[in-house]
Amino acid sequence: MFSPELLHLLHLCDPAIPVGSFSHSAGLETYVQAGTVNNKETAQAFIEQQLSENFRNNDAAFASLAWTAAKEDDARKIHELDDICTAVKLAMEMRIASQKTGTRLMKIFAGMISTKPFSSYWKASSNGTLFGHYCLAFGLIAHGLGLTKNDMLTGFYYSAASAFTTNCVKLVPLGQQQGQELLVGLFPLITSLVDQTLTPNPAYLGRCCPGFDLASMQHEQLYSRLYMS
Repeated sequence: MFSPELLHLLHLCDPAIPVGSFSHSAGLETYVQAGTVNNKETAQAFIEQQLSENFRNNDAAFASLAWTAAKEDDARKIHELDDICTAVKLAMEMRIASQKTGTRLMKIFAGMISTKPFSSYWKASSNGTLFGHYCLAFGLIAHGLGLTKNDMLTGFYYSAASAFTTNCVKLVPLGQQQGQELLVGLFPLITSLVDQTLTPNPAYLGRCCPGFDLASMQHEQLYSRLYMS
């Protein structure tokens, strides 16, 4: 049976969607230049830790809570999540990356979605009242497109895993075959993380590995850089 929701999910998660995600490595470039990530095994460890420790308690959790807030039409909650998300992104590059990609994503979907929660967030971020984070925009857009939270989170985690894998292929570097093996090997972890993020604990927002924040801060001072973060 034809599923328009599936097409919307594929579109939302398409790596070719022009939001600029390809120009950010989330600190991976720091680890590569330091020699910490230097082969398939260390690349896998980096991605697994990013997804299970960083994304689970941060971006994916924010996307999940934003989807719920949109379902409940709770504008106050969305504003609160925006403030918290800004506060927990300690590295300047990561805050800017979140805002730039979030703004571009909302601009793309602004003419396609008319739900009040999304429209309100887009307006508030456009006039500077709110920061406009990618993860919150993703959750609000997914709700506006009629996607279930399970499908939204699956797409969110997959998009992150795919982007990290692509960065590893370019930076380490890895072969294309190694990259695909690495990505498919992450599927069981993604499935588990989706289940864990369906009802995130707000008290855990911001919990992550400090090393990722430090790597992102150090990236600002690298002598040569291919990525913006």
